[in-house]
Amino acid sequence: MDDSFVALRHITPMDFTALRYFHETARSGSIRRAAETLHVTPSSVSRAIAALEHDLGAPLFERSRRGMTMTAAGTLLMRHTQRTFRELDRVRDAIDDLRGLHRGQVTLYAAEGLVAEFLPAVISDFAARHPQIGFDIRFESTDAIVGALIDDQADIGITFNGPMRNDIAALAEHIEPICCLVCPDHPLARHPRPGLCDVLAWPLALPETSFGMRRMVDTAIARSAGTARLAINTNSLELTKRVAMTGDAVAFMPGFMVRKDVAAGRLVALHLDCPDLEAARVTVCVHRDRELSFAAKALSALLVAHFRELRAG
Repeated sequence: MDDSFVALRHITPMDFTALRYFHETARSGSIRRAAETLHVTPSSVSRAIAALEHDLGAPLFERSRRGMTMTAAGTLLMRHTQRTFRELDRVRDAIDDLRGLHRGQVTLYAAEGLVAEFLPAVISDFAARHPQIGFDIRFESTDAIVGALIDDQADIGITFNGPMRNDIAALAEHIEPICCLVCPDHPLARHPRPGLCDVLAWPLALPETSFGMRRMVDTAIARSAGTARLAINTNSLELTKRVAMTGDAVAFMPGFMVRKDVAAGRLVALHLDCPDLEAARVTVCVHRDRELSFAAKALSALLVAHFRELRAG
Protein backbone atom coordinates (compact mmCIF):
# COMPACT_ATOMS: atom_id res chain seq x y z
CA MET A 1 0.00 0.00 0.00
CA ASP A 2 1.16 3.55 -0.74
CA ASP A 3 2.90 5.17 2.29
CA SER A 4 0.62 8.21 2.02
CA PHE A 5 -2.47 6.06 2.51
CA VAL A 6 -0.88 4.26 5.46
CA ALA A 7 -0.18 7.66 7.04
CA LEU A 8 -3.85 8.62 6.82
CA ARG A 9 -4.75 5.70 9.07
CA HIS A 10 -2.94 7.40 11.95
CA ILE A 11 -4.65 10.80 11.90
CA THR A 12 -4.37 12.78 15.11
CA PRO A 13 -7.10 15.28 16.10
CA MET A 14 -6.82 18.13 13.62
CA ASP A 15 -7.70 21.80 13.74
CA PHE A 16 -11.04 22.36 12.01
CA THR A 17 -9.79 25.69 10.63
CA ALA A 18 -6.79 23.96 9.11
CA LEU A 19 -9.09 21.50 7.39
CA ARG A 20 -11.11 24.41 6.01
CA TYR A 21 -7.94 26.04 4.70
CA PHE A 22 -6.80 22.78 3.10
CA HIS A 23 -10.23 22.18 1.55
CA GLU A 24 -10.40 25.62 -0.05
CA THR A 25 -6.86 25.30 -1.38
CA ALA A 26 -7.66 21.91 -2.87
CA ARG A 27 -10.85 23.29 -4.40
CA SER A 28 -9.25 26.39 -5.91
CA GLY A 29 -5.82 24.92 -6.70
CA SER A 30 -4.01 27.90 -5.22
CA ILE A 31 -3.03 29.13 -1.74
CA ARG A 32 -3.48 32.71 -2.89
CA ARG A 33 -7.01 32.13 -4.23
CA ALA A 34 -7.92 30.16 -1.11
CA ALA A 35 -6.70 33.01 1.07
CA GLU A 36 -8.77 35.52 -0.89
CA THR A 37 -11.90 33.39 -0.51
CA LEU A 38 -11.29 32.83 3.22
CA HIS A 39 -10.29 36.48 3.86
CA VAL A 40 -6.99 35.50 5.50
CA THR A 41 -3.35 35.88 4.54
CA PRO A 42 -1.65 33.34 2.25
CA SER A 43 0.90 32.64 4.97
CA SER A 44 -1.92 31.56 7.33
CA VAL A 45 -3.17 29.08 4.76
CA SER A 46 0.35 27.81 4.06
CA ARG A 47 1.08 27.28 7.77
CA ALA A 48 -2.21 25.42 8.30
CA ILE A 49 -1.50 23.06 5.39
CA ALA A 50 2.06 22.46 6.64
CA ALA A 51 0.66 21.58 10.09
CA LEU A 52 -1.78 19.11 8.53
CA GLU A 53 0.99 17.51 6.51
CA HIS A 54 3.05 17.17 9.71
CA ASP A 55 0.12 15.57 11.57
CA LEU A 56 -0.57 13.14 8.73
CA GLY A 57 3.05 12.35 7.99
CA ALA A 58 2.44 12.79 4.28
CA PRO A 59 2.53 15.64 1.75
CA LEU A 60 -0.93 16.80 0.64
CA PHE A 61 0.19 18.88 -2.34
CA GLU A 62 2.92 18.92 -4.92
CA ARG A 63 3.98 22.52 -5.32
CA SER A 64 5.15 23.94 -8.64
CA ARG A 65 5.13 27.19 -10.58
CA ARG A 66 1.81 26.14 -12.10
CA GLY A 67 0.13 25.86 -8.70
CA MET A 68 -0.83 23.19 -6.20
CA THR A 69 -1.52 19.62 -7.33
CA MET A 70 -2.94 17.18 -4.79
CA THR A 71 -1.02 14.04 -3.92
CA ALA A 72 -2.76 10.69 -3.36
CA ALA A 73 -3.04 11.57 0.34
CA GLY A 74 -4.43 15.01 -0.50
CA THR A 75 -7.03 13.52 -2.83
CA LEU A 76 -8.14 11.10 -0.10
CA LEU A 77 -8.40 13.86 2.50
CA MET A 78 -10.27 16.09 0.01
CA ARG A 79 -12.96 13.41 -0.40
CA HIS A 80 -13.52 13.39 3.36
CA THR A 81 -13.47 17.18 3.83
CA GLN A 82 -15.84 17.59 0.89
CA ARG A 83 -18.39 15.30 2.52
CA THR A 84 -17.84 16.93 5.92
CA PHE A 85 -18.40 20.49 4.77
CA ARG A 86 -21.36 19.54 2.58
CA GLU A 87 -22.99 17.81 5.57
CA LEU A 88 -22.33 20.85 7.75
CA ASP A 89 -24.01 23.05 5.15
CA ARG A 90 -27.03 20.74 5.20
CA VAL A 91 -27.18 20.87 9.02
CA ARG A 92 -27.00 24.67 8.92
CA ASP A 93 -29.81 24.79 6.37
CA ALA A 94 -31.90 22.37 8.45
CA ILE A 95 -31.45 24.51 11.58
CA ASP A 96 -32.41 27.62 9.62
CA ASP A 97 -35.48 25.77 8.39
CA LEU A 98 -36.47 24.91 11.97
CA ARG A 99 -36.18 28.60 12.82
CA GLY A 100 -38.35 29.52 9.85
CA LEU A 101 -35.40 31.08 8.01
CA HIS A 102 -35.72 29.64 4.52
CA ARG A 103 -32.26 30.47 3.29
CA GLY A 104 -29.14 28.64 2.16
CA GLN A 105 -27.48 27.69 -1.09
CA VAL A 106 -28.14 24.97 -3.64
CA THR A 107 -25.60 23.53 -6.07
CA LEU A 108 -26.93 22.59 -9.49
CA TYR A 109 -24.96 20.91 -12.28
CA ALA A 110 -26.64 21.04 -15.68
CA ALA A 111 -26.14 20.64 -19.41
CA GLU A 112 -25.07 23.97 -20.93
CA GLY A 113 -27.78 23.86 -23.58
CA LEU A 114 -30.33 24.68 -20.86
CA VAL A 115 -28.82 28.08 -20.13
CA ALA A 116 -30.36 30.10 -22.95
CA GLU A 117 -34.05 29.48 -22.31
CA PHE A 118 -35.02 26.91 -19.70
CA LEU A 119 -32.92 27.68 -16.63
CA PRO A 120 -33.29 31.49 -16.59
CA ALA A 121 -37.06 31.06 -16.26
CA VAL A 122 -36.60 28.54 -13.44
CA ILE A 123 -34.14 30.80 -11.61
CA SER A 124 -36.42 33.82 -11.92
CA ASP A 125 -39.38 31.84 -10.60
CA PHE A 126 -37.34 30.41 -7.72
CA ALA A 127 -35.82 33.77 -6.73
CA ALA A 128 -39.30 35.29 -6.49
CA ARG A 129 -40.37 32.51 -4.09
CA HIS A 130 -37.13 32.13 -2.10
CA PRO A 131 -35.12 35.36 -2.27
CA GLN A 132 -32.77 34.30 0.55
CA ILE A 133 -31.53 31.17 -1.22
CA GLY A 134 -28.50 31.45 -3.47
CA PHE A 135 -27.33 29.33 -6.40
CA ASP A 136 -24.07 27.70 -7.37
CA ILE A 137 -24.71 26.62 -10.97
CA ARG A 138 -22.16 24.80 -13.12
CA PHE A 139 -22.49 23.62 -16.71
CA GLU A 140 -20.84 20.31 -17.45
CA SER A 141 -21.02 17.23 -19.62
CA THR A 142 -23.36 14.38 -18.69
CA ASP A 143 -20.47 12.31 -17.31
CA ALA A 144 -19.28 15.20 -15.13
CA ILE A 145 -22.81 15.87 -13.83
CA VAL A 146 -23.27 12.23 -12.78
CA GLY A 147 -19.81 12.29 -11.19
CA ALA A 148 -20.67 15.44 -9.23
CA LEU A 149 -23.80 13.80 -7.83
CA ILE A 150 -21.90 10.68 -6.82
CA ASP A 151 -19.03 12.67 -5.25
CA ASP A 152 -21.48 14.98 -3.40
CA GLN A 153 -20.36 18.07 -5.28
CA ALA A 154 -23.89 18.71 -6.56
CA ASP A 155 -27.30 18.69 -4.87
CA ILE A 156 -29.18 18.35 -8.16
CA GLY A 157 -28.13 17.41 -11.68
CA ILE A 158 -29.87 17.89 -15.01
CA THR A 159 -28.45 15.34 -17.41
CA PHE A 160 -28.89 14.71 -21.10
CA ASN A 161 -29.25 11.01 -21.92
CA GLY A 162 -27.52 10.16 -18.66
CA PRO A 163 -26.72 6.57 -17.69
CA MET A 164 -29.21 4.61 -15.58
CA ARG A 165 -27.61 3.99 -12.16
CA ASN A 166 -28.94 2.49 -8.94
CA ASP A 167 -27.49 5.33 -6.86
CA ILE A 168 -29.08 8.09 -8.99
CA ALA A 169 -32.81 8.86 -8.67
CA ALA A 170 -34.74 10.59 -11.48
CA LEU A 171 -37.21 13.19 -10.17
CA ALA A 172 -38.52 14.31 -13.56
CA GLU A 173 -37.82 13.59 -17.19
CA HIS A 174 -38.59 15.25 -20.50
CA ILE A 175 -38.30 13.23 -23.71
CA GLU A 176 -38.08 15.01 -27.04
CA PRO A 177 -36.45 14.35 -30.44
CA ILE A 178 -33.07 15.84 -31.24
CA CYS A 179 -33.37 18.40 -34.02
CA CYS A 180 -30.85 19.40 -36.65
CA LEU A 181 -29.98 23.10 -36.25
CA VAL A 182 -29.14 25.22 -39.30
CA CYS A 183 -29.21 28.90 -40.19
CA PRO A 184 -32.33 30.08 -42.09
CA ASP A 185 -30.56 30.35 -45.47
CA HIS A 186 -28.89 26.94 -45.24
CA PRO A 187 -29.93 24.53 -48.07
CA LEU A 188 -31.17 22.03 -45.47
CA ALA A 189 -33.63 24.61 -44.11
CA ARG A 190 -35.79 24.10 -47.20
CA HIS A 191 -35.99 20.35 -46.64
CA PRO A 192 -39.27 19.41 -44.88
CA ARG A 193 -37.89 16.36 -43.04
CA PRO A 194 -34.31 15.47 -43.95
CA GLY A 195 -32.75 12.12 -43.22
CA LEU A 196 -29.49 11.74 -41.36
CA CYS A 197 -27.74 10.97 -44.66
CA ASP A 198 -28.79 14.43 -45.93
CA VAL A 199 -27.31 16.07 -42.84
CA LEU A 200 -24.03 14.14 -43.09
CA ALA A 201 -23.32 15.84 -46.41
CA TRP A 202 -22.49 18.97 -44.35
CA PRO A 203 -19.81 19.67 -41.72
CA LEU A 204 -20.96 19.11 -38.14
CA ALA A 205 -20.40 20.98 -34.87
CA LEU A 206 -20.68 18.48 -32.02
CA PRO A 207 -20.02 18.41 -28.27
CA GLU A 208 -17.26 16.09 -27.12
CA THR A 209 -17.93 12.42 -26.36
CA SER A 210 -18.48 12.94 -22.60
CA PHE A 211 -21.81 14.56 -23.56
CA GLY A 212 -24.89 12.33 -23.71
CA MET A 213 -26.11 14.18 -26.80
CA ARG A 214 -22.87 13.43 -28.66
CA ARG A 215 -23.10 9.74 -27.85
CA MET A 216 -26.66 9.67 -29.15
CA VAL A 217 -25.65 11.35 -32.42
CA ASP A 218 -22.63 9.06 -32.78
CA THR A 219 -24.85 5.99 -32.35
CA ALA A 220 -27.25 7.26 -35.00
CA ILE A 221 -24.39 7.91 -37.44
CA ALA A 222 -22.87 4.48 -36.83
CA ARG A 223 -26.20 2.73 -37.44
CA SER A 224 -26.74 4.70 -40.62
CA ALA A 225 -23.35 3.51 -41.89
CA GLY A 226 -22.66 7.15 -42.73
CA THR A 227 -19.52 9.21 -42.24
CA ALA A 228 -19.45 12.50 -40.36
CA ARG A 229 -17.34 15.51 -41.30
CA LEU A 230 -16.57 16.91 -37.86
CA ALA A 231 -15.79 20.62 -38.22
CA ILE A 232 -15.90 21.42 -34.50
CA ASN A 233 -15.51 19.20 -31.45
CA THR A 234 -16.07 21.21 -28.27
CA ASN A 235 -17.10 21.06 -24.61
CA SER A 236 -19.64 23.86 -25.22
CA LEU A 237 -23.16 23.17 -26.47
CA GLU A 238 -23.68 26.91 -26.78
CA LEU A 239 -20.79 27.16 -29.23
CA THR A 240 -22.25 24.43 -31.46
CA LYS A 241 -25.49 26.39 -31.59
CA ARG A 242 -23.70 29.65 -32.41
CA VAL A 243 -21.72 27.99 -35.21
CA ALA A 244 -24.98 26.66 -36.67
CA MET A 245 -26.31 30.25 -36.68
CA THR A 246 -23.38 31.37 -38.83
CA GLY A 247 -23.98 28.58 -41.36
CA ASP A 248 -20.48 27.16 -40.95
CA ALA A 249 -21.71 23.81 -39.60
CA VAL A 250 -24.79 21.85 -38.59
CA ALA A 251 -25.55 21.25 -34.89
CA PHE A 252 -27.98 19.14 -32.88
CA MET A 253 -30.24 19.95 -29.92
CA PRO A 254 -33.78 19.26 -28.68
CA GLY A 255 -36.21 21.90 -29.91
CA PHE A 256 -37.12 23.25 -26.46
CA MET A 257 -33.54 24.46 -25.99
CA VAL A 258 -33.71 26.78 -29.00
CA ARG A 259 -37.34 27.97 -29.18
CA LYS A 260 -36.49 31.67 -28.83
CA ASP A 261 -33.75 31.48 -31.46
CA VAL A 262 -36.12 29.74 -33.85
CA ALA A 263 -38.91 32.26 -33.16
CA ALA A 264 -36.48 35.14 -33.75
CA GLY A 265 -35.37 33.68 -37.09
CA ARG A 266 -31.80 33.00 -35.98
CA LEU A 267 -32.11 29.23 -36.37
CA VAL A 268 -34.20 26.57 -38.05
CA ALA A 269 -34.77 23.37 -36.03
CA LEU A 270 -35.41 20.45 -38.37
CA HIS A 271 -37.00 17.20 -37.22
CA LEU A 272 -35.01 14.40 -38.78
CA ASP A 273 -36.29 11.20 -40.28
CA CYS A 274 -34.09 9.18 -37.92
CA PRO A 275 -35.52 6.83 -35.25
CA ASP A 276 -32.24 6.89 -33.25
CA LEU A 277 -32.73 10.61 -32.55
CA GLU A 278 -36.41 10.46 -31.60
CA ALA A 279 -36.13 10.05 -27.82
CA ALA A 280 -33.57 12.27 -26.12
CA ARG A 281 -33.93 12.24 -22.32
CA VAL A 282 -33.39 15.37 -20.19
CA THR A 283 -33.55 14.32 -16.54
CA VAL A 284 -33.63 16.06 -13.16
CA CYS A 285 -31.76 13.74 -10.82
CA VAL A 286 -30.34 13.51 -7.30
CA HIS A 287 -28.32 11.01 -5.32
CA ARG A 288 -30.73 8.37 -4.10
CA ASP A 289 -29.25 7.97 -0.59
CA ARG A 290 -28.52 11.59 0.23
CA GLU A 291 -30.84 13.85 2.22
CA LEU A 292 -31.51 17.14 0.45
CA SER A 293 -31.38 20.49 2.22
CA PHE A 294 -34.45 22.73 2.31
CA ALA A 295 -32.97 24.81 -0.51
CA ALA A 296 -32.33 21.77 -2.70
CA LYS A 297 -35.78 20.32 -2.00
CA ALA A 298 -37.40 23.63 -2.95
CA LEU A 299 -35.46 23.89 -6.21
CA SER A 300 -36.04 20.24 -7.13
CA ALA A 301 -39.80 20.70 -6.62
CA LEU A 302 -39.80 23.75 -8.88
CA LEU A 303 -37.74 21.96 -11.54
CA VAL A 304 -40.26 19.12 -11.52
CA ALA A 305 -43.07 21.65 -12.04
CA HIS A 306 -41.24 23.29 -14.96
CA PHE A 307 -40.59 19.88 -16.53
CA ARG A 308 -44.34 19.20 -16.36
CA GLU A 309 -44.86 22.43 -18.30
CA LEU A 310 -42.34 21.25 -20.90
CA ARG A 311 -44.23 18.01 -21.35
CA ALA A 312 -47.54 19.88 -21.60
CA GLY A 313 -46.03 22.19 -24.20
